[in-house]
Amino acid sequence: MKTEFSLAQLADPDIAEADKILRACVHCGFCTATCPTYVLLGDELDSPRGRIYLIKEMLEKDRPPTAEVVKHIDRCLSCLACMTTCPSGVHYMHLVDQARVRIERDFSRPLTERALRAVLALVLPRPELFRASMIMARLARPFAALLPAKEAATPGLMRRIKAMLVLAPKRLPPPGPSGGSVFPAQGEKRGRVALLQGCAQQVLAPRINQAAINLLTRHGIEVVLVRDEQCCGALTHHLGQDGDALARARANIKVWKKEAEQGGLDAILITASGCGTVIKDYGFMLREDRDFAGPAAQISALAKDITEYLAGIALTPSSQKGDVTVAYHSACSLQHGQKITGLPKELLSKNGFVVKDVPESHLCCGSAGTYNILQPDIASRLRDRKVANIATVKPDMIAAGNIGCMVQIAGGTSVPVVHTIELLDWATGGPRPGLN
Repeated sequence: MKTEFSLAQLADPDIAEADKILRACVHCGFCTATCPTYVLLGDELDSPRGRIYLIKEMLEKDRPPTAEVVKHIDRCLSCLACMTTCPSGVHYMHLVDQARVRIERDFSRPLTERALRAVLALVLPRPELFRASMIMARLARPFAALLPAKEAATPGLMRRIKAMLVLAPKRLPPPGPSGGSVFPAQGEKRGRVALLQGCAQQVLAPRINQAAINLLTRHGIEVVLVRDEQCCGALTHHLGQDGDALARARANIKVWKKEAEQGGLDAILITASGCGTVIKDYGFMLREDRDFAGPAAQISALAKDITEYLAGIALTPSSQKGDVTVAYHSACSLQHGQKITGLPKELLSKNGFVVKDVPESHLCCGSAGTYNILQPDIASRLRDRKVANIATVKPDMIAAGNIGCMVQIAGGTSVPVVHTIELLDWATGGPRPGLN
């Protein structure tokens, strides 16, 4: 794709990066076939190729984004299926991230939307506030039926509040272990890892990290929950609030680096793939930071999805689970963001489960961070499509590697939705995973 940035514009490292990405695009349109919003809506501007044109024009002309541009960028899930499909290697993720920062900086959203986004950015990265909000949402949930079910075009505040209430769980589990906790290896010590505590996950499903701790320590791995660890920054990063996201990244790099220097770390393990995709990108995000570029790259290199690390450990199944059929849902952030596709399925199969691929597995379930709140109608259609595809394999359980996907899918099915690590823990001596 031809670009026309000025030399002054190209002096900005972000514009220089955007120019490189744009020039890689050859207009082939392969991305449209795997883009969830294009598949649903059939609008070229709701495809990666269409959004690339909009972003190019916005950046080249250096003008504030229009409402039309914002609408189509907001509809992007950042599922990154387009990057898996693209034969030219267009790094769409970094381009749309830059567009979101520009929109956040230069576009004035309606007051109610600004307020909602501010609340999400305040509450979701803070487990204490998120827990309190879930308790309040649970009390308000009976009133959700009184709110509008669907609105034309862009959903309004009431529709989004309804989406939040519907997603709220009927009950909350007690909190898991706190930062600073260390779980010693059982038997001979074979390694030491930090386990990302997460934000929403530690409130909604602390059982996931508990399963990871149980499995790892059972196989000789010491696990530490690093004190003063923060949200990874993914939530505010995808809202275009890069100042907050980068501040959180720097804070995490400091505490993880200190832990690695003091006690040694083989890896920083992540059980929420949405977080993993961003942490693995810290090196790029902080590439221009003189003080953090090097440490950020080191931390990104240490970051691993839990299944990546387990692939290097000889797990010892305690019993076969051949009577359990598992539909594996490949989270977009895992398959497209981190290019981890077959590994989780191989681990499940090797440890006794009957694993079934889901039709249209490349399409997003509609969770996508805060997308199912900000774009609830599109998200609901994607969820229903995903659940219908899962139903065709008639599973006993659904496995996924990301808490957002788990909550989203569980809202449309009675089949138990569990984390991959819960099944692996069960196969190697842990408890049977609970229901939704």
